[in-house]
Formats: sequence, structure tokens, C-alpha cells
Amino acid sequence: MRLLPALLLALVLTAPAVAAGTPVQITADAFTIDQAANRATFTGGVVITRGAMTMWADKVLVTYGSGGQSDIDALEAVGGVRIKTTGQEATGSRAVFTPDNATVRLTGDVRVVNAQGTMSGPELTIDLARNTSVFKGNQGGRVTGVFTPQ
Repeated sequence: MRLLPALLLALVLTAPAVAAGTPVQITADAFTIDQAANRATFTGGVVITRGAMTMWADKVLVTYGSGGQSDIDALEAVGGVRIKTTGQEATGSRAVFTPDNATVRLTGDVRVVNAQGTMSGPELTIDLARNTSVFKGNQGGRVTGVFTPQ
């Protein structure tokens, strides 16, 4: 089962899975920017769309580096996180993208669904540089899967 090699990758503004120059559309009930702290916060029914990827969350916090808005240090989505791309959907309660180590960590009753099946577990970490995905069971949680033979 091909879990998520590029699913969350498109989540961030600098995602290589989406062509450079592809616009990012963001809607939310409120937007706050703290330029002194290099942070932007979107709250209330946040929807982020870029190319064929759409993400929903209650709140998204983007932390920028010294290079401004194109220099993302971290992106954190919390509350009812849902990420959909062509043929695949992932849900959880929190998603964190860290560009420095090229990882995405989705936590909180994670579920990934595509045509080949469904995987569930407490935590999913995606290493974008190595193109690997690891589901982990933690604190008694188990990883489960249901696959449909083709």
C-alpha cells in the first residue's frame, strides 16, 4: 500500500510535489499575523488548497524564518485535520511539517484511506527526503490495516 509519499508534502507552500508558482488558496474565519514573532495563525474552518491537495483544520499556525513568508520553519495544523489528494485521504487531530528535517508527523487517531485499503494508528511520520512512511502504535495503541487484493 502506497501510504503518503506525497500527500502531506503539498501541504506547505514550498512543496516540491506541486509546481513552483502554483497558488495557495487559504480561507478561514480569522487571520492573525505577528510580524515581530514571524508567525501567522489561521483559525476557524481553515481550508488550504494547492493544486490537487486540500487540507482542512480548525487552526493552522505557520512559523516563518528570517527570510519571511517563503522561509517556513514549521507548519502546524490542529483540530479535525483532514488532507485530501487525488486518490488518497488522511485524517488526524494534528499535523506538523518541519522543513529542516523534511518530515511530516500526523497524530491523533490517524487514518489513511486509498483504493488499496485503509491504515490506522496513533501516529504517522513521513520522511519526505527518504520517501518513507512509518505508522507507530504508542501507549498501548496498535497499528491496523485492511487491504483489498487487486
